[in-house]
Amino acid sequence: MSETTVSASGFHGLGIAPDLLGVLARLKFTEPTPIQRQSIPVAIEGKDLVGIAQTGTGKTLAFGIPLVQKLAQGSAKLGGRALIMLPTRELALQVGEVLERLGRPLQLTAAVLIGGANINTQFRALAKHPDIIIGTPGRLIDHLEQKRLILTHMQMVVLDEADRMLDMGFLPQIKKVLAKLPQERQTMLFSATMPTEIATVAATYMRLPVRVEVAPSGTTAERVTQELFIVPKEQKFNLLTKLLAEHRGTTLVFTRTKYGAKGVVRKLHASGIAAGELHANRSLGQRQEALAGFKSGKYRVLVATDIASRGIDVVGIELVLNFDLPSTSDDYVHRIGRTARAGAGGHAISFAVPDQQKEVRAIERMIKKTLPISKLPDLPAYIPRDPASPQSKMPRTRPARPHPSAQARHPRPYGPARPGNAPRRQSRNRPR
Repeated sequence: MSETTVSASGFHGLGIAPDLLGVLARLKFTEPTPIQRQSIPVAIEGKDLVGIAQTGTGKTLAFGIPLVQKLAQGSAKLGGRALIMLPTRELALQVGEVLERLGRPLQLTAAVLIGGANINTQFRALAKHPDIIIGTPGRLIDHLEQKRLILTHMQMVVLDEADRMLDMGFLPQIKKVLAKLPQERQTMLFSATMPTEIATVAATYMRLPVRVEVAPSGTTAERVTQELFIVPKEQKFNLLTKLLAEHRGTTLVFTRTKYGAKGVVRKLHASGIAAGELHANRSLGQRQEALAGFKSGKYRVLVATDIASRGIDVVGIELVLNFDLPSTSDDYVHRIGRTARAGAGGHAISFAVPDQQKEVRAIERMIKKTLPISKLPDLPAYIPRDPASPQSKMPRTRPARPHPSAQARHPRPYGPARPGNAPRRQSRNRPR
């Protein structure tokens, strides 16, 4: 038996073509995950598909393998291409990397269309007529409005992380894009949760979709251990540094706001801890640098908002730490799914302030288990600012600046006034 056959034996019997099996073997994909094993045969048959699986279970290959196989067999004959829509730039880039590796040996090309990147570069990529278009809804709309992107020949469309796209308010853009697609197409929708809005989209834009669900909606990865700390807000950072000293592996820290992420990173740097920063206020280049630094080990800690809960696919994240609880319980599932990916183990820690019992109960209902509460370790005493101290009573205002007219009447103490500070000449055209 050849080495290729042995290496790709786990993918045999799913309807995958021999050439593509060889590609999978060379890329070291040897054993399909449950979502891949159930989705690939259905998708290869050309049926519409709704795939529900927890994050980190290999959904990219679940739609990527059937997509690449169909394009390799018929793209030249049918002029068909595929469109993949995703919620975040990071996720689009990562899906683009996977599909490029999968499609390059079969002479398939891909273009990634995301905001923050040079649009002229994207124009040139589209001019080469790529087989696969990967993009975020907003940038896809930009290209459609400028007549640079034509979707009339698309044979396949994939909505990945569909629930997140709806959470981010992309439904109007998604409808605009879907309206430009041909009626005769194959549509695949993948998500970790199945809210009512997703079911409505499936019923409206899909034809008798086959539902594949490898775990109940909201199920967390099996090998993620979880714990909860009830901690006063002012002691959160002290607890964070204490836990980072105990857990020396790569750590992903989530905050609720981009300003909170920036503040945590600033304090970590002051404490001598190398940390990257990933949120919507960072440019695409800065976000790519932070993610690359996290992957390479330059940053042991990456502090991010929920923009990263669906957009990071990094192997070996040992700890996910929720510095702030997420705004929705669905996001909790996606956050902690950044660890224990593809069957590996991982740990998740969450901080909750004493008045967040309602949020904790909502998370527990979603994951159908109780979060174990851990005892707070000894932390440095928090010393609040004394409102009675002289410094506290001093107003925190800048000294008043003199009015420009006052500067004009009184010469500067250090030399003559600059010409720009000279008094204006009185106009002779006085009102009568």
